[in-house]
Amino acid sequence: MSILIKNGFVVLPDKMVKADIHIEGSRIKRIAPHIDADADEVIDAAGLAVMAGLVDMHCHLREPGQEHKEDIESGAAAALRGGYTSVACMPNTLPVVDNAALVRYVAARGAEAGLCKVYPIAAATKGQKGAEITEMGFLKAAGAVAVSDDGRPIENSSVMRNALNYAKTQGVLLISHPEDVSLSAGCAVNEGYNSTISGLKGISRAAEEIMIARDIILAKTYDAPVHIAHVSTEGGVELIRQAKRRGVRVTAETCPHYFAATDDEILNYNTSAKINPPLREDSDVEAVIRGLADGTLDVIATDHAPHHVEEKTQEFDLAPFGTVGLETAFSVAYTYLVDCGDIELTKLSKLMSATPASLLGIGGGVLAEGALADIMIADLNESYVVDSRKFKSKGRNSVFEGWHLKGKVVCVIVDGEVKERS
Repeated sequence: MSILIKNGFVVLPDKMVKADIHIEGSRIKRIAPHIDADADEVIDAAGLAVMAGLVDMHCHLREPGQEHKEDIESGAAAALRGGYTSVACMPNTLPVVDNAALVRYVAARGAEAGLCKVYPIAAATKGQKGAEITEMGFLKAAGAVAVSDDGRPIENSSVMRNALNYAKTQGVLLISHPEDVSLSAGCAVNEGYNSTISGLKGISRAAEEIMIARDIILAKTYDAPVHIAHVSTEGGVELIRQAKRRGVRVTAETCPHYFAATDDEILNYNTSAKINPPLREDSDVEAVIRGLADGTLDVIATDHAPHHVEEKTQEFDLAPFGTVGLETAFSVAYTYLVDCGDIELTKLSKLMSATPASLLGIGGGVLAEGALADIMIADLNESYVVDSRKFKSKGRNSVFEGWHLKGKVVCVIVDGEVKERS
C-alpha cells in the first residue's frame, strides 16, 4: 500500500514547510517539495497541517472490568478521532494490570481492535496497594511500556524508593501520581475562593506539591528517572523547573484542562469539572503554560477518564473524578497554546508526539524519511463546538462541553494505512 500526501504544510521537528510525503508500506519513503510518484491513494492536503500522529502516554480505557465506562475498542476509536496514533493506558482496571497475562491481554485487545496502537502501562505495586512492587522486568517483557499506580500515589516513601530503583534497573519508566491523600481525602475541588463559596471541600495545592517534592528528592538521591503525572499547580511547575536545573532525572506532563480551564467550571456544580488533581486558578493556568513554553513540562497527556453518565449525574461529592479528553485534546491545545501565540506548532508536536513516544520507547512521534507512517492531518482554520453526543468514546463527561475550539483533525494514518477521515 502506498499513499502520496500532496501540498500540505508539513510539521517537521524544527520547522514547518510546504511539502509532499510519499508513504510505502508502513514507512515514510520521502518528504520533498514536489513528489511525482505512483500511489494507491493520493490525499490532497492543500491548506492543511500534516503532523506526526499524536501519542498519549496517559489515558484510562477501563478494560478489563469497567467496560460500561469505556472499552479498548471504543477508547481507541476516540483516540483516532482526536488524531492519536498511539495511546498508553493506565492499569487501574478491575482487576489491576499487575501481571504479565493481563499486560498481554490489553495489548492483544488493542491489536484486535485494529485502530490506533494501544500500549499497556502496568502497575508499579501489586494490586496498586502501594506495599509490594511488581515484577517489572516480566511486565516489560510482556509489553508494558511503563509502570504506574496512577489513580493512587505510592504513599510509602520506602516502597517508592524501591520502585524507582527497580524500574531503573529494568529500563522501564515509572510514572508517579503525586498526591498526599491525607490532605486530599474526602475533598472534591481546588481549595480556594470557589470552594468556599460553593460549599465544596477543597484539595490544597500542597497535596500535589509535597509528593512532587518527595519524588524529586528520591530521584536525585538514587539517580533514578521519574515522570510526574498531570501537574496542575504553580508550585509544582516551579519544583520541577528547579529540579531540572539541578540535573535531577525528572520529566513531567500536564493536561489540556490544566492550561485551558479553571475552577470557575465547578461553580454550577458541573461534575464533568470534578477532576483529580482539581482544576486550579488563573495563576496556576498561567504557570502551566509557562512551563510548557520553557520546557519545564515535557508532555501534554489527556488523562482521559470516561465514566458512565449515571455515575457523573450524582451529586457533586458522590460523583467520580475525571473528564474525557482524547477527542478534544489537540483542538484545546491548538486553541489555547498555538493560536494565541504562546508556543509554535512545532513545539506542540514535540509535546504531544515526539517526547511521549521517546519517553515510552515506542516508534512514531516524528515526520522523517524512514520513520513510521503515523500521521495526523488537521484543518487549523476550522472551528467547531464540542458536542459530547458525537463522541466515539462511551464517556460524555467532557469539561469542554459547549466550548468553541479551533483546529479539527480530518485524517489519521497508522502504519501507512488510513484509519480515520472526517
